[in-house]
Amino acid sequence: MTLLPLATAYIWLGMVVAISIEAPLKFRAPGITLPLGLGIGLIVFRALNRAEAVLAAATAATFAFAPRPVAATVLLVALAVTLLVQVFVVRPRLEARARIIIDGGTPPRSRAHLSYIALECAKLLMLAAFGIILMFH
Repeated sequence: MTLLPLATAYIWLGMVVAISIEAPLKFRAPGITLPLGLGIGLIVFRALNRAEAVLAAATAATFAFAPRPVAATVLLVALAVTLLVQVFVVRPRLEARARIIIDGGTPPRSRAHLSYIALECAKLLMLAAFGIILMFH
């Protein structure tokens, strides 16, 4: 049955879309300073990544008991790798940079934020493709 991995993947997709919309918008709210917004972002993205890990595990566990098209299997592995890179490579760099700003400093320029955004976009496309494959398999 492909319904459970489809459901967990699309819940994951929805969470990523929602946070991706929220993240830049919080800086437009009255009274939100850059340090305050970054502090909120640290908390939100840690929570998101934890929830994503749970959803990735749930998706993988339910997928193990479903018909497994090769393309969907490859996408699920790529999703897991993408999440691991975000959590263990890119996010620590972003957190260090945010802490410098929160503490009143000016960090050196970095492309880490663009890397995280690119990985988020790739993850969204992979989640959508994973679901589409499951729907038509």
